[in-house]
Amino acid sequence: MRILHTSDWHVGKVLKGRTRHEEHIRVLAQVVEVARAERPDLVIVAGDLYDTAAPSPDSTRVVTRALSALRQTGARVVAIGGNHDNGHALDALRPWADAAGIELRGSVRDKPEDLILTGETASGERWRLAALPFLSQRYAIRAVEMYELTAAETQQTYADHIARLIARLTEDFDQPGAVNLLTAHLTVVGASAGGGEREAHTVMGYAVPATVFPQNAHYVALGHLHRSQRVIGPGPVRYCGSPLAVDFGEEENVPSVAIVDVATDKAAQTRDVPITAAKTLRTVRGTIEQLATVNLPDAWLRVYVRESPRVGLREDVQELLPNALDVRIDPDMVPDKSGERMAQRAGRSPRQLFGDYLDNRGIAEDDVRELFDELYDEVSSEK
Repeated sequence: MRILHTSDWHVGKVLKGRTRHEEHIRVLAQVVEVARAERPDLVIVAGDLYDTAAPSPDSTRVVTRALSALRQTGARVVAIGGNHDNGHALDALRPWADAAGIELRGSVRDKPEDLILTGETASGERWRLAALPFLSQRYAIRAVEMYELTAAETQQTYADHIARLIARLTEDFDQPGAVNLLTAHLTVVGASAGGGEREAHTVMGYAVPATVFPQNAHYVALGHLHRSQRVIGPGPVRYCGSPLAVDFGEEENVPSVAIVDVATDKAAQTRDVPITAAKTLRTVRGTIEQLATVNLPDAWLRVYVRESPRVGLREDVQELLPNALDVRIDPDMVPDKSGERMAQRAGRSPRQLFGDYLDNRGIAEDDVRELFDELYDEVSSEK
């Protein structure tokens, strides 16, 4: 059977105040084109369909249309909730999804069989898929209790709870005659973060070892980390990465989806198909004169300016580079006088402290100091 594995769409993402709505439409249209060309039997969307738990109507329209278009290619489509998604809101869409032939699993419910899906390809290959949406630490404990495994002690780690849930969902993997698949949205110890994941859900408290996955899984389709990579584990364990760079921490990533060919008697063979419809993200450095030579019209830019701070510098940069979303002074251009300032700070007036700040930043405009003096006098006179 053939699988298209994608995740971390983050529809609704705003980058430094700039909407990426049109980019997401193009990106997901390209994912659908890949599905039409590759003709997968199954499409797995491993979480983070949205960038926020309260998506806009436009974002909801983009996601539902993309899922419908993927289903229209003839593939079964399964999507799970990620840490950015509102799992219960995804579950509320299940009547629509069921009618469209799409399987949405936004959150863990009280019946484990609800997260176990089965099917058969046109060639007769049977498969079973355990679909585990993202679980916070609190809900992981509740999920274990619901499934009545063993007593869910609060001192047990998050990894313990996830391991027990996966073991419960994959109990039938030892039965022959089917391709065993697992999808989940989580962090695996040793995997490389892509740069745009929510930090609270990638720290070690939320990381699980690859040993939580069963040895008899033919393929484990993961979401959450945005860099395409294989994880060392008991079997084929893979992050497909995000189909677009979500923020500037991901500019070195290659956006893609994964195509997986696997059978009951054939090891999973995986290849990445690049997704190129979104603008690239690039970081550039230089003086105003050097930045004037930059020619990257199809990229969003983060700019480090190698000049002393001054009023209007950001505007000058953005006039040269209209796609500059993030403009900063290169740290090398700002002298580190923190120790000296701390030694001199005691007993100095607000005017003197503000003057120290301007001197440290290399800002020499007298009108800035005069404006501070006017505002300070106005506030002081009101007391």
